[in-house]
Amino acid sequence: MISRLSGAMLRAMLVVVLITMPALMLPSASNDAVQMVMLVAIFGAALTIFEYSSTYPGLVEFREAPPFNRIRFISLFVTVFLLTTITRGTFEPTTFNQIVTAVGSLIANAIDFPYSPVRLVVLMLPPDTSEAQVELVRTGAGISYLTSLLTLAIFLIVLRLRNWPTRHGAFNVWINLPTFDPTAVGDVVARLERDARVNVGLGFLLPFLTPAVVKAASKLFGSISLDSPHTFIWTVAAWAFLPASLFMRGIAMGRIAGMIADKRKRNAEAQAKEMIPA
Repeated sequence: MISRLSGAMLRAMLVVVLITMPALMLPSASNDAVQMVMLVAIFGAALTIFEYSSTYPGLVEFREAPPFNRIRFISLFVTVFLLTTITRGTFEPTTFNQIVTAVGSLIANAIDFPYSPVRLVVLMLPPDTSEAQVELVRTGAGISYLTSLLTLAIFLIVLRLRNWPTRHGAFNVWINLPTFDPTAVGDVVARLERDARVNVGLGFLLPFLTPAVVKAASKLFGSISLDSPHTFIWTVAAWAFLPASLFMRGIAMGRIAGMIADKRKRNAEAQAKEMIPA
């Protein structure tokens, strides 16, 4: 119980650091904005403590199947840190800020080709956006999208090398998939495979669909503005992180469906052998 609570407290502290990072690193945050960020951070910390200190399922999926959530958190943390560093370079240029911005610009220019996700994000901006802001968005989108791709690569490597999720014991569907009801109508394997395909499909399409939807909605509700540093950081971070997270979820659910199918096959073979007379 003590180790579980201490682990939950550590995770809560990391969540607070993640949420407050842009407000603490950027000099443009007002007192009202800082107070709002702290309120959200306290809520996130409380939710994390509640989830990871409890032995019962809650809202977080794959809670007892590391390192799934650890990889996702590190990916979001790195993305927000890099975007904050790039944005801080526009206020207080330092050697480190300029190095990160230069690397991000090289990455963005490499993957900024017609119909690429980075190009679509840039086209989403209003026509009157300044060149400096366009370059900032291009750099942030490029480095964020690369981070999401690296996250997927790392997850696939861990999946292969560590035989996830069975290395840490039996996989508990009740705890790790709290929103999935295995007793519902339909075969469990078929439903897991269907959900896996849906998540992978959404993960692939979201980087392309989101800018198009925002651009279409701007004709009805007005153009989106990323002039605010905090809006820019969290919008671009969410644009890159959510598709990667859906991809990981789809791959994980496909892996679980395969495990269940293999176990059924082994059980069927064992029963067939028992029925064969000696």
